[in-house]
Amino acid sequence: MSGNVTSLFRGTAAHSPSMAALTRESGEAVGAGPVDFCIPCNPYFPTPAMFDEMAGRLRDIITYYPSGAETITAELCSLLQLPPQCVAMGNGSTELITWIDHLLVRESLAVPVPTFGRWTDQPMETGKRVDMFPLQESGGFALDLAQYAEFIRVRGTRVAVVCNPNNPDGGFLHKHALVQFMDAMADRDLVVIDESFLEFADAEAEPSVVQEAMLRPNVVVLRSLGKNFGLHGIRFGYLVANPALAGRVRAMLPKWNLNSFAEHVVFMLRDHGPEYAQSLHQVRRDRLEMAGQLSSLPGLTVYPSQGNFLFVRLPVGAEGTVVRDRMLTEHRVLVRECGNKIGSSSRFLRLVVRPQADVRRLVSGLEQVLYGSRRGAAVPEPATGTSYSSGTAAVDRLMSETNGAGMRAVAAQPAGAGVPGLAAAPAVGTGMPLPAAVPAAPAAAAIGPMPVPTAPQQAPQPAPVPQPAPYPGPVPVPHPAPVQQPMPAPAPVPTPMPAPAPAAAAAQYPAPAGPTPPGVPARGGLTAAQVRGTNGLESVPATSRPGPQGWPNAAGMSRTG
Repeated sequence: MSGNVTSLFRGTAAHSPSMAALTRESGEAVGAGPVDFCIPCNPYFPTPAMFDEMAGRLRDIITYYPSGAETITAELCSLLQLPPQCVAMGNGSTELITWIDHLLVRESLAVPVPTFGRWTDQPMETGKRVDMFPLQESGGFALDLAQYAEFIRVRGTRVAVVCNPNNPDGGFLHKHALVQFMDAMADRDLVVIDESFLEFADAEAEPSVVQEAMLRPNVVVLRSLGKNFGLHGIRFGYLVANPALAGRVRAMLPKWNLNSFAEHVVFMLRDHGPEYAQSLHQVRRDRLEMAGQLSSLPGLTVYPSQGNFLFVRLPVGAEGTVVRDRMLTEHRVLVRECGNKIGSSSRFLRLVVRPQADVRRLVSGLEQVLYGSRRGAAVPEPATGTSYSSGTAAVDRLMSETNGAGMRAVAAQPAGAGVPGLAAAPAVGTGMPLPAAVPAAPAAAAIGPMPVPTAPQQAPQPAPVPQPAPYPGPVPVPHPAPVQQPMPAPAPVPTPMPAPAPAAAAAQYPAPAGPTPPGVPARGGLTAAQVRGTNGLESVPATSRPGPQGWPNAAGMSRTG
């Protein structure tokens, strides 16, 4: 591949270039591109037989108009056992994020970072204040919901977003903790739970909060179809909410916002539930094996993940952009370097879970790029004293000087302090404990809105942080042994800062009296009986065919296999 291909990455803001753009620039034939560890698709679904069926009907699919969105939505709801009044389907989850921002976000939105870029970029583009809650590397990027809730109250933020699992780190939150958080945020304008990657989680039998969202007046659950069905090119996703919220979004969507491919796939799914369940099971197995192989590379840290991707920290001295470009040009392997994700840096990669043959190629390429020959290795000799240069130094500085000040009071309090009804949620990934987060050091700037960086600026080197616990994965699958080279000395572990006093500002935003009692609707919401069977909210099957095989309801989709 030419150098022009790697230059495409420097022309993107928060995302990687599309596979179509990379293919055009490289001049390669369709299907002859690099091994893709960048785009988080399900590699096992659809099955080859399903692709053959779609190919055989291609002419009809692209020639004629699709049905209206209400027809496609009704079929999906019949499959997932959801009331259509509580669902809105969009042309990809990004379209739904856009409408959520325009219709339901008035002035401010809080989101942990790093995360999916549209949750920060979209509201900033429409002039909203975005309060970014930094996930600490020292805590394995785990989200403490109690600290996050207190951060929201101190800031006075009106909308809260939680991605579960989070992208790019794959961090997972248990259902009971999220329900507590939703109840603690009952006085906010909106709570969004983004479950775009939840189908790949196996830490809990029924991890989704869609049923609980329908009972509350201010909760929206966002779900993707392209990611778990392995069909990013077919733009479709859906949200689940109280009928009033779902109806507001649905009323703004065009009648034909879903294309004919989306319709065809949705109506195919009824007959392919077992294959879909098996594909998820295989991805979860591959995730464990891939984590084990990557963990064997000297100096590489693999974080626990419940998504179909792994977040890894490169060894000290390795620059992610260099590793990305060399993996692409020398080994024809495409990886996601995370230097353009707010809250991350160029020392981190997100690697999509793929079959073991591809993983062996990835590991072999990383061994050669990181340690191969010392002259060309991305990891320098220990004697050079070279350290990595963050690709987002200006953003790191801004994070420290704005939201960092707000974190002082939050980090100093015991988990759940000041938020009645919200207990501390343990940091979870795949059930392994993570080290406790180090309290944030005092920052010079006062709390203020997060400014948008205007130009790259040089920032001081970040202080060393404790190393996260190594990934206790399974015995790695045999692969070429890495060339053993001397590694840099481990970074010293900093002494935790003294805990500052709690913020008095929290009193300005009192928490609600407590969680909603069982069987009682949230303020302005519906009871379970109303949603599930009375007052015109029953789920009406789209057709008279027998119920689908292998398709449990949306709260625990495809946990079999």
